Amino acid sequence: MIELHAFDDPRAQAGALARAVGDALNASCAASGDASRTTLAVSGGTSPRPFLLALAKEPVDWRRIDLTLVDDRWVPETDAASNARLVRETLLRDGAGDARFLPLVDTAVTLEANVATLNADAQRALPGVAVLGMGEDGHTASLFADAPEWARITSPDAPRFVAVHPKAAPHARVSLSLAALKQIGRLYLLISGTPKLDVLKAAASTAQENAISKLANDKGVRLDVYWCAN
Repeated sequence: MIELHAFDDPRAQAGALARAVGDALNASCAASGDASRTTLAVSGGTSPRPFLLALAKEPVDWRRIDLTLVDDRWVPETDAASNARLVRETLLRDGAGDARFLPLVDTAVTLEANVATLNADAQRALPGVAVLGMGEDGHTASLFADAPEWARITSPDAPRFVAVHPKAAPHARVSLSLAALKQIGRLYLLISGTPKLDVLKAAASTAQENAISKLANDKGVRLDVYWCAN
């Protein structure tokens, strides 16, 4: 199920999504009791920057929030392509600086060993709230249909974290699997521009071999889409 929230102004889009995510985090914390924690997973790239800056100011009990990523590139945090670097620069500030950050990438070990460690970490909870992005090829997280791992990373029995080697995008990736995304209670999608909205509508209307179509056509998944025309 898709719920579309449309905006003409990027600042209004970022602010509205920040408030929605903040409300979802507060609701999750309230429902889970005083001692428990809630995990938020966010996406990288250039589009989320205004949203992340706005979210950092939201009135959330950030001391109870574990902050992680939907996916990241297999690069050190010093690399400009690192999503972890983006989070440190934009979200881990203001009130959100009190959150506990759990990156996905440790380049001191191999990619395979890194993914195995993530999947074996019992203290790394499934996110209760996640904010996704989407490419014009219909990928979300790092679930690229051209990757040799496509069948495995989109299978119902895939582990929570997977390694991905996209052919048409730079860098190997660490990503939540499709099965993991489908288990997240509150999923948000941040996109802008008519081409991406057209991709989303086509993916939702007809089953396609891309990740956003597989999410949009799952009757158990609700996707709140925050789209800006500009």
